[in-house]
Amino acid sequence: MENMTKHQLVLLVLLVSFVTALVTGIVAVTLMDRAPQPITQTIQRVVERVVDKSVGVITEPLKKDEKRELETAALARDLLIADIVRRVSPAVVSVVATKDIPVIEQYFINPFPEDDLFGQFFQEFRIPQYRQKGLEQRQISSGSGFFVSSDGFLLTNRHVVEDPSAEYSIIMNDQKKLKVKVVARDSVNDMAVLKASGAPPTGGFTPISLGDSDAVSIGQTAIAIGNALGEFQNTVSVGVISGLRRTLVASGAASGPEELSEVLQTDAAINPGNSGGPILNLKGEVIGLNTAIAQGAENIGFAIPINQLKRALEEAKTSGKIVYPYIGVRYVLITAELKEKAKLPVNYGALVVVGQSGEPAVLLNSPASKAGIKEEDIILEFGGIKIDRNNPLNKLILQRRVGDKVTLKILRSGKEVNIELALEERK
Repeated sequence: MENMTKHQLVLLVLLVSFVTALVTGIVAVTLMDRAPQPITQTIQRVVERVVDKSVGVITEPLKKDEKRELETAALARDLLIADIVRRVSPAVVSVVATKDIPVIEQYFINPFPEDDLFGQFFQEFRIPQYRQKGLEQRQISSGSGFFVSSDGFLLTNRHVVEDPSAEYSIIMNDQKKLKVKVVARDSVNDMAVLKASGAPPTGGFTPISLGDSDAVSIGQTAIAIGNALGEFQNTVSVGVISGLRRTLVASGAASGPEELSEVLQTDAAINPGNSGGPILNLKGEVIGLNTAIAQGAENIGFAIPINQLKRALEEAKTSGKIVYPYIGVRYVLITAELKEKAKLPVNYGALVVVGQSGEPAVLLNSPASKAGIKEEDIILEFGGIKIDRNNPLNKLILQRRVGDKVTLKILRSGKEVNIELALEERK
């Protein structure tokens, strides 16, 4: 080394630098090849592998790397759901109704006077009597609800808060209890808007974002949260959306049965007490308001699509009431089956008919009555939109506002006529 010239030393340094860079590059490439892939890449590879199978399932044993990919994807989904629940749970509350209930006291008397002959022989004979002894505040029902704004507005079911003489409060996830007032009860949908009393906490209440229920598809993940059985607060259940645009008659409310249309069906477990709680997508957004379950079945629950409630919610927040337009007709939606059965000339539209108990087909002094609509008319179009399963008449009406003027295409005695009417407030 001592005898090396300056030129030879420079060449040696360059050679060492080149070899070092070459080895570093080889090591880096090797490490990158062995590095774990991002979760999105892993899920995509797993999906591609499953889709490539003609029968749609994996039939041969998984290789070690493939098993690891599936486990990673499953873990990612679990972590996502757990994160959604963690973020959303503070917004979900139990809604409790309390009321002053008479306290009934039982006491006993001898119906025979002591100086009476029977009284002497039946001195120990006693019969029960009852009398009121004051009032006692008791819990009469409970359900679920959730915050939709940081200033304290909540959404729940109407049947959870339908007793106007009761007092309502909420129990939050941290067990704090707050009084609430009912801002508005929806006369069309099983929905009510509440407002927490008092000033909101520092930073406000934790609300849940509202999603787009029109974008929901069958098979997508559904997460339900609520006060199951009125006892197990913030119970979480996970399933899928099982059906869309269901129509059902819900019972159990004090006001009697009511028809719910266009609702979502889910197999995420919903129990009594879940009413008024949210059903969420994998973005943590509300896509529906849990409202009913099918009796005698397992895991068949129903939720009102959140898009049907958004306008009513905003009206309640700004004006303190919910207003719906109406035209005042009873009708049945015409289908291909009804066309054949009733020998109708068309397989779509709304046939104006009397009610099952003989109620008039056209309500007196209603917009339809003033416009001249008659029983047996077939309403083909509402505002230029064809009436069918995807666009039933009630849905088209609810998309309008009170005072709107709308043209209806009517089929009457084989002839089409156009009738214009002004929508009025539904009482």
